[in-house]
Amino acid sequence: MARVLVVGAGLTGGLCAALLKQKYSVSVTVWEQARGLGGRMNTSCSTHNPQCTADLGAQYITCTPSSYAQRHESFYEELLAQGVLKPLTSPIEGLVVKEEDRHFVAPQGISSIVRHYFKKSGVEVSFGHCVTEIYLKDDKWEVCKEVGDSEQFDIIILTMPIPQILQLQGDIKNLISESQKQQLTSVRYSCRFALGLFYDTGTQIDVPWAAQYLPSNPCVRFLSIDNRKRDTDAANTGPSVVVHSTVSFGKENAEKSIEAVQEVILQQVRSLLPGLPPPASTTCHRWTYSQVTQAIPDCPGQMTLHHRPLLMCGGDGFTWSDFDGCLESALCIMEALQPHL
Repeated sequence: MARVLVVGAGLTGGLCAALLKQKYSVSVTVWEQARGLGGRMNTSCSTHNPQCTADLGAQYITCTPSSYAQRHESFYEELLAQGVLKPLTSPIEGLVVKEEDRHFVAPQGISSIVRHYFKKSGVEVSFGHCVTEIYLKDDKWEVCKEVGDSEQFDIIILTMPIPQILQLQGDIKNLISESQKQQLTSVRYSCRFALGLFYDTGTQIDVPWAAQYLPSNPCVRFLSIDNRKRDTDAANTGPSVVVHSTVSFGKENAEKSIEAVQEVILQQVRSLLPGLPPPASTTCHRWTYSQVTQAIPDCPGQMTLHHRPLLMCGGDGFTWSDFDGCLESALCIMEALQPHL
């Protein structure tokens, strides 16, 4: 039985793990360098009350008409049928509404989508596994990580951000062709900060919206009363607020400490919402690779770096940073895998 390593426990990694177990008789291992799964589909919880959560990454999912809409429809149907997704009905000020677009929220937090696919796969994710080197040895891949022994695999699927792929050491550096390197280095990401504010049970936040976009603020791009956005009851958990910075603010402050950036964002939030009570706890996250601003043009969702043994990469950058993009990338990876399994 072939051993497959999926690097990255975000949406593309979760989809790949589920599809691999569904379609092929293989052994699947998933390594994630962070402490939890989700990637940019991150849901954080309060240190005071783990039931009080906030989506620090993606806020909602937009399904737009596309050439592969029919190819993806069954995935939406499954997530809706199982209650992982539901239609977005809460008011979001400044949301550009197009007639044929459909918007969805995840009632249990956006990371529940990724959890759904890993649960479906039955694969247990190994956290704190940061891949550093990949070597070609006896028709297998030997993969080294920061901590612990190296392991060998028959197939590798890399789903982390492209700059992290380009930083890998070992034989992989010489296996990537010059044309592939040019394609990979052409990808661009925006940088943003996300701030989560968590409140005690019974706290009231008196605003007429669930979320709003702020197109003219130099610091804050998006504000959300997160439980209200998801249309979930916060009576027993307390509300939460999510603040996303602008791209320009993220770029200007990318090298500053999280503590310093958090204080600046908090000052902006207090001016925007002067009646906002002090939170019970806060968390601030720097999204170095927030969203793809320039993807690889005309890419079929994945790139094969080496054929035998197989080494592939896909996800954000090979398509755009959204649910349909990651889904299409995972499906393309499965199609490219077929001749090898």
